[in-house]
Amino acid sequence: MPRKPFQPISALSWRMLLFPLSLVLYEFATYIANDMILPGMPAVVREFGVGEAWVPTGMSAFLAGGAALQWLLGPLSDRVGRRPVLLFGVAFFVASCLATLLVDGIWPFVILRFVQGFGLCFVVAVGYAAIQEAFTEASAVKVTALMANVALISPLIGPLAGAVMIEYAPWRWIFVVIAAVAAVSWFGLWRAMPETAPPTAGPLRARHIWHDYRAVLGNRRFLLGTLALSAGGMPLMAWIGQSPVILIERAGMSALDFGIWQIPIFAALIAGNLALARYAARVPVRRLVAIGSVPLMAGPILTLATLWQPAGWGWLIAGIAIYAFGLGLANAVLYRLTLFASDIGKGTVSASLGMVTLLACSLGIELVKIGYAWLGNGWVALVSCAAGLGYIHCTRAFLGGEAKR
Repeated sequence: MPRKPFQPISALSWRMLLFPLSLVLYEFATYIANDMILPGMPAVVREFGVGEAWVPTGMSAFLAGGAALQWLLGPLSDRVGRRPVLLFGVAFFVASCLATLLVDGIWPFVILRFVQGFGLCFVVAVGYAAIQEAFTEASAVKVTALMANVALISPLIGPLAGAVMIEYAPWRWIFVVIAAVAAVSWFGLWRAMPETAPPTAGPLRARHIWHDYRAVLGNRRFLLGTLALSAGGMPLMAWIGQSPVILIERAGMSALDFGIWQIPIFAALIAGNLALARYAARVPVRRLVAIGSVPLMAGPILTLATLWQPAGWGWLIAGIAIYAFGLGLANAVLYRLTLFASDIGKGTVSASLGMVTLLACSLGIELVKIGYAWLGNGWVALVSCAAGLGYIHCTRAFLGGEAKR
């Protein structure tokens, strides 16, 4: 007998929040898999006898891995259900983190970082889709914003925690801690996660996958929203990837000072998410996207001061912090609108969205790394401004199409 479709939840309670809280703990684990190792990357490259150019490569490999499996996981979870796919993914991520104890060279390390990035695939293609299906629009926006606040604690405490750990233990033990956090999240998801996409009959066929992806990627509104999200997230991802070089290698900061100087940026991002959670029920969500676009563009413009003061990393931090507030205010709403721009199964849509955005951010990090060798901090500012302009253009076109519907 076929299961009844899952009915979206409109009223939030602690019992209903157990699932998203368990999911966000796993998301937190995947984020600190990147953030905790940031202050340890100079030690990693020294141990393996390679140069500073490899520092951001670990992050870009992680993000590329985060896009690698989404093409399969989205349709697979549409077919067999979200719950079994996500539970398997969390267990796989735990195993990949523990495998870091066996790494003995920079290439095995980078390859393993790519494999660990698969953990992001399960968050984006399966977890986010389940959240959007489990709650009504207003509730989903609130839950997504609150989840983002919890997840964004990782960039605040991750570098600091990583800096403290490498003072007392080898850097590999960072991944043991991450594996332990992910294992706790697996238990919470096993207890609390509902099945929002009941399994459907029949095998998963390549032609069906191709048909669905062609329909999604051929949707102009979906592409505009996805490109806007990609451009909007690029300055933050570029900063995270390049900041160990900017602050530790070039500015001569300690790992602890590096972690402290991340706080203004991610505190601003959390403030933007809190503002979104507070006003989502009072202000039309599309207007919040427009409001968030102002600081999202103003911040990168401020960073252009580094073209006249090349060593002025403070301009980068101030500008990226202003930008981060706007990103926090607009990102969750834009994600929701983009996800529902297509009528194809939300696992496939979420996977398409995740693949494009993560690949764009991975390429953006490598672009910043290459240009930084010649233009330094000014190159980071120029890329951030270009990304901001791309975001404004795509968002206006996307919202214009939304208004015509």
